[in-house]
Amino acid sequence: MKTTFILLLVQLIAIHQAMAQPFAKWTKSELLLNNGVVQRTIKLPAETGNLLTTLYKPVIGDFNYFMNSNTDFQFEVDGTVYSGKGNWRLIEVKTIKDNHEGEGAAITLESSDKKLNLTLNYLMYPNQPVIRKSLLIKNLTKKEFSLESVDVEKFNVTGYYATTFSWICSDYGRRRSIGPYEGNMQDALVIVHNMDWASGIVIGNEASGVMKRTSVFWDAPEICSGLTHKNNRFPFRKWIAPNESFETPQVFTMVYNNHKDPDEMLNTAVPDFVRKHLGIRLSELKEKPTFVYNTWHPFGKKIDEKLVKELAKAAADAGMKEFVIDDGWQDNYGDWGIDKTKFPNGLKPVFDYIKSLGMKPGLWVSVGSASSASKVYHEHPEWFVKDKAGNFANLHLENANDEIRSACYSTGWKDYIKNILLKLALDYGLEYMKLDFSVVTSAYRFNPENSGCYSTDHKGHKDHNESLFVNYEQMWKLFDELHAAKPNLFIDCTFEAMGGLQLIDYAMLKHAEGNWLSNFYGPDETGDLRIRNMAWWRSPAMSATALVIGNPRMDDKCWETHIKSLAGALPIMLGDPRKLSPADLKKYREYADWLQSMNNRYDIMSFRQDLPGFGEPKEGSWDGFQRINTDTNAGGIIGVFRHGSLETKRKVTVNYLDPVKNYEIRTISGKVIVIESGKELNSSGFEWELDGVYSGELFEVSVKK
Repeated sequence: MKTTFILLLVQLIAIHQAMAQPFAKWTKSELLLNNGVVQRTIKLPAETGNLLTTLYKPVIGDFNYFMNSNTDFQFEVDGTVYSGKGNWRLIEVKTIKDNHEGEGAAITLESSDKKLNLTLNYLMYPNQPVIRKSLLIKNLTKKEFSLESVDVEKFNVTGYYATTFSWICSDYGRRRSIGPYEGNMQDALVIVHNMDWASGIVIGNEASGVMKRTSVFWDAPEICSGLTHKNNRFPFRKWIAPNESFETPQVFTMVYNNHKDPDEMLNTAVPDFVRKHLGIRLSELKEKPTFVYNTWHPFGKKIDEKLVKELAKAAADAGMKEFVIDDGWQDNYGDWGIDKTKFPNGLKPVFDYIKSLGMKPGLWVSVGSASSASKVYHEHPEWFVKDKAGNFANLHLENANDEIRSACYSTGWKDYIKNILLKLALDYGLEYMKLDFSVVTSAYRFNPENSGCYSTDHKGHKDHNESLFVNYEQMWKLFDELHAAKPNLFIDCTFEAMGGLQLIDYAMLKHAEGNWLSNFYGPDETGDLRIRNMAWWRSPAMSATALVIGNPRMDDKCWETHIKSLAGALPIMLGDPRKLSPADLKKYREYADWLQSMNNRYDIMSFRQDLPGFGEPKEGSWDGFQRINTDTNAGGIIGVFRHGSLETKRKVTVNYLDPVKNYEIRTISGKVIVIESGKELNSSGFEWELDGVYSGELFEVSVKK
């Protein structure tokens, strides 16, 4: 204990000293990055030569992963490989900052063949073990060239022990394996951890959807992260015109030691950085949703004004805070006029009615689809995706009777759909948008040839490979422009729009608030397990409130367990609230009011951590979560669940509280279960019994007054 205290004191002194100095210092021969938590030394070309990372480690203690000469970056231009081990001329080093407390340095180089300038941007953040990096490539030639196979970070790893005994924690940091690994679209976050050294590296890839690539010990003892390579399923390519520049998505890395388990980083440094410094939309949202209703299940497209108003009244009585009208309101995909047979008075009176009930109105729109019968398709066929054979394509589904045409965001479509969405938001008062269907790739079509756009005359992309990246970026630009016009608009970018089954990543979090992750149809405990498992799997790497997990129904027999399970993500319910008894509506409102009060007191929708000793939700076990405000240490909520376990009781402990403060653990009804210090709750906690084989309970954790 004494040794740990001394190490902590030394680190605090180092952080304090570093905070008083710039994070980046340089001489003619090297750049030093140090924020008191981590340090990185980069060898600069004196006049000509290599640019290499020669040291990257925590400030305090040892770190054995990296060689003393790391390649740092690598990419290809017109098939020629450029890397830190190439021959470069140093142009300048200058200080840079971002809008989220990032501070560091930009190194600008010129290649020995004088074809390009390269700027490497390195950012550090206060008290965070993070270095965030991007590359800026400028074309110095007189003709367009292609950029491919980009590794924003490229580390050379020490031999036998690092590669043989390291866990590779992929798939949002949750799936553990040993051996060479090449990542995929789900790998926004990968952790490489060595148990013997109690150290490792976190790799966060901020590229969009299917364009991200992180590899560990794949082609060599290296760790690489950036954009997909030209031999991958969805290859990245960017054509850069003369005198033009292109900046890559960022990659953030964290090196750490003195952690026996990588989940310690996953529950602390990772969500802290994402919440405070990544620039996610949820952190900018003044009011986060706490209880959402959606019409999709069981009504599908069979909705009209009368039904919607009846559902809205019942949902409001149940305490819902947002009411989302799903597919079926429109005359067709593409034109997005209102079906006047269903909504003879239009949508604005319906939205006004929803608002009068105390809820925010929401609406489903497919942002990249048009009906083959739509006016926009016939007037602007040049806006639509072409397949490999040159025919108009449906990226979303196969064998859909040619009803849908997928739009290409490299055309005038982006501004067209923006004007439609702005009218809904600004003129009609829409506050929640569920934006759906495939834009770049499909969640349901698995041949990579059925992706992107093969047109050769769309202004925004030169070829199919470039369309993959560009169309993601144009969709993000659309979202940003919508937010600029209406800052508190909640955009739910579904996994279908993201282009992969249950796909969410950091690129999306920076441009949209939520992600409809699923369409589970489980009326009983099977649905609850799926909800909790998906929330566990993608958090804490992804912000829990961005996880919109459908389709639990309000009128299911097990609706109370649905709510408790959803309290670990973004609570959203479907079904028919008109079927609920007055007593059930009253109970619903109690849950809704409780969740809202918990968010008002503790901002629980900004946090989620694993509950100590409760692992992945699965049959025959207990599982749980906690949503503790680690900024204020004021408290939060915890949830525990028995899912078919033979054990009727479990010891519950809580992490990340102030060890010297006393806390009360209360049930939803307000009954005090235990009063203990933060230290006691971490070490001994309290025991809880669940009689139901499939059941759960929520608790409030609050500082004792």
